[in-house]
Parts: sequence; structure tokens; C-alpha cells
Amino acid sequence: MKKFALPLTLFLGLISTAYAADGDAEAGKAKSVTCAACHGMDGNSPTDLYPKIAGQHAGYIFKQLKEFKLGAATGGKEGRNNAVMAGMVAALSEQDMKDLAAYYSSQTMKEGSTPEDVVAKGEKLFRGGDMERGVTACIACHGPRGVGHSLAGFPKISFQHAAYVKTQLESFRNGSRANDMNGMMRDVAKKLTDEDIEVLSKYVGGLH
Repeated sequence: MKKFALPLTLFLGLISTAYAADGDAEAGKAKSVTCAACHGMDGNSPTDLYPKIAGQHAGYIFKQLKEFKLGAATGGKEGRNNAVMAGMVAALSEQDMKDLAAYYSSQTMKEGSTPEDVVAKGEKLFRGGDMERGVTACIACHGPRGVGHSLAGFPKISFQHAAYVKTQLESFRNGSRANDMNGMMRDVAKKLTDEDIEVLSKYVGGLH
């Protein structure tokens, strides 16, 4: 079954991308007012507790919004469980989600930075992984510049807040976040040490 994982992921990503493609960015801008408190007016969150979503792939944003709603509806048994987002997506229709995805994906994510003391370790792990521990290189899915792959459903992670990336990697590792396709991120994260997570989280902030 493993050999079918990537083609299936690509297929599912194509569905999400195609389904989100008919969003209206202007309509999304008008609907984004309530999102601004956490994510900023243009999707560049002013606090590292919340992710930057400006310039993120529309299909990925749409998928996450749908799964936040599913998580709320199933008490976290399915989708993505988050108390804050559950309230935000409660009244959103699928068209609202498409419009928001179109708007935020049309914005530009502000550049971040990488501390000098993590560049060497971060680059080694990001680009090469760790064969001895079975850690897959991040570059395999997120690309050399961390921009991801819109068709396959892999998100852009470059320029993202380090604190947010750290939280998500820890959530994948402990299983509290389980909406990754085919469990790919959980498989990788469970092999990462605290130091690995710290280094990678800081490294991707300035990746470009």
C-alpha cells in the first residue's frame, strides 16, 4: 500500500485544488474581516500563535477550513480539532471557504528570518533528513524553498512563524493533529526529537 501513498495524495490534492479554484477573492476580502484579529488584514498574522496564511495555496486553505468545521461537528473525532477555529468556521458555507481561500492565496506572505545558529543543522535535516532514524527529508514534499506543492496538497512552510511550526510538529508527533493525508506528517514527526523540531521550526522561517 505504501507505494500508492504519493499518487493518492496527489489525487486528493488535485480534488481540493480544483474545488477551491472557483473562489472569489474580492468576496473573500469582504468576508475576511472577522479573521483579521488573528491572521492580520492581509493574512500575515501579527502574532506567532497563529499562522501566516497570506500566499498559502488556496486548496490547502480550503481543506483546512473544511476540516476545522468537520472537527467541530464530530467533537474532534474527524477533521482538525481547534476550539478557536471551530467557532470561526461554524457559520461558513463552502462558498465562503472558497472565497476566503482565494483571497488569502492572492496575498503575499511577509519574509521571515532564520537564526544563524540553526542554519547548518536545519539545512541538513530539511534537505537530507536522517536515514539512520528513518526521518524523511522535508524537501521531498515541501520543495527546496519550502513553497510546497499546490496540486499535491503540500503547504507552503517558508516564512512561517517558528512558534506555530513548532506547535504543529509537536501536535503531529503526539497525534493531537491527525488531518494529514495518509498520516505522512505523523510518520515523520514521531521520529523527530525536541531539538529537531526546534531547529526545523526556526530554519523554515527564513527559507527562500
